[in-house]
Amino acid sequence: MYLTREEEKMLAGEMGHAVQVAMEILVALGEIYGAEKMVPITSAQVSGVSYKNLGEAGLEWLEDLSKDGRVRVQTTLNPAGIDLEKWREIGVSENFVEMQKRVIDAYLAMGIKPTLTCTPYLAENMPRFAEHIAWSESSAVVYANSVIGARTNREGGPSALAAALTGRTPFYGLHLMENRVYSIKVISPNLEDEYDFALLGYVVGKQSKGRIPLFTGIRSANQSELKALGAALGSISGTPMFHVEGITPEYTLTPEDRVEEIEVSDRDLENASEELNDDVEPDLIFIGCPHASLEELIMLIERLENRVVKKKMWVCTSRAVGALAKKLGVYQKLERLGVTILSDTCPIVAPINELNIRSIATNSVKGVWYSRNLNNLSIKLAKLSELVEEAVRD
Repeated sequence: MYLTREEEKMLAGEMGHAVQVAMEILVALGEIYGAEKMVPITSAQVSGVSYKNLGEAGLEWLEDLSKDGRVRVQTTLNPAGIDLEKWREIGVSENFVEMQKRVIDAYLAMGIKPTLTCTPYLAENMPRFAEHIAWSESSAVVYANSVIGARTNREGGPSALAAALTGRTPFYGLHLMENRVYSIKVISPNLEDEYDFALLGYVVGKQSKGRIPLFTGIRSANQSELKALGAALGSISGTPMFHVEGITPEYTLTPEDRVEEIEVSDRDLENASEELNDDVEPDLIFIGCPHASLEELIMLIERLENRVVKKKMWVCTSRAVGALAKKLGVYQKLERLGVTILSDTCPIVAPINELNIRSIATNSVKGVWYSRNLNNLSIKLAKLSELVEEAVRD
């Protein structure tokens, strides 16, 4: 693997311990995947932030790197295990909070912005088309590749951090144009809203086996719908990107050979909904996986129609979106109606099992997948309008 003189110095430890560790990680990855060289990046998104997932060993590793490690590009963070301002309201233990704050302090020492969101593109980390980046977080990776047209592999937390500390990533995978071409074609049914888009992502994710799909038959799609499609697809299959004919920026990239075609029907979406649904009485109604946009907060207000929420309802969003919502009065109105708005975290990475929550209702397929498989929760999957009716019912 070819390294520049500067990269050789990094690997030899001439630029500090943290940079040496980071370059060792990247060189190992490059050799595994056959990369010929490194490529400079413009931004990174680092996962592995919640102390629930990191544990003591992960925290010690980060604190070691933070002694002399400083990021070289714009770098943002995935959600943590707590809302930094509302953790008492949620009921998280003080010991967990103390350990979580140490994690965040280590990242801050390295110069990373504490955005603490899975939607960095809504929190001041918006790459440009064709820029090389190094992002972790499955839904953010899919969105960046598919909707923005930036170039990133599906990084893990350590490799994304390593790329941030060096300003480089191995040149393989989706950094190469030939690997961004679709390899499966999907004929889509009529889709009504983000809920249908998420179910479509689930159905195709189960069949795609990591292949990049081209969706046809979708007449229009907004940001929330594309976000939901990619989040479900990436969660189920590990697929790092998709194309939508006539909508996403690289849908005209065509394969050399004929590819498999899959037709998804309305009944397929109904079956997926049934498969994902335990139809339980929820302890918590949860919206914002991935973190909700301003448009989604406004949509929730419209669905509530000034009715007061009677059950525990969390809406998770980035602090950046929350600040904008406050300026517009959206945040305050939702709170007056009984909605708890959380930033910095979500039920997937929070210590949810310590909070006496055993079941949730959500409109997120990604939220269902991880709540069931990581947190062993029972799930009610429903459209936003149905969640609202559940929330306002006595």
